[in-house]
Amino acid sequence: MAKSKLVKANEKIAEGVTTGFKKMSDGVTSGFKKMSDGVVEGYTKIEDKFVEEFLTKDGETVSDAKARLKEEEKMRRNNSEK
Repeated sequence: MAKSKLVKANEKIAEGVTTGFKKMSDGVTSGFKKMSDGVVEGYTKIEDKFVEEFLTKDGETVSDAKARLKEEEKMRRNNSEK
């Protein structure tokens, strides 16, 4: 009888530890994701503003300029490999 009480108590403790760890892990993971998303969003805003200010041609949108720049970079890399 004493053994079964001990086993039950041990299982209850293990369950509590597991639940606590899961909650802590979820909190850390969600916090990291929020921080990461914020950093990426901030970088994208800065990048878009830079492209808009310095790299767009007359009448070109930011997304058009990014696509053009990406294509130009691809062509430069292909030419340098030859």
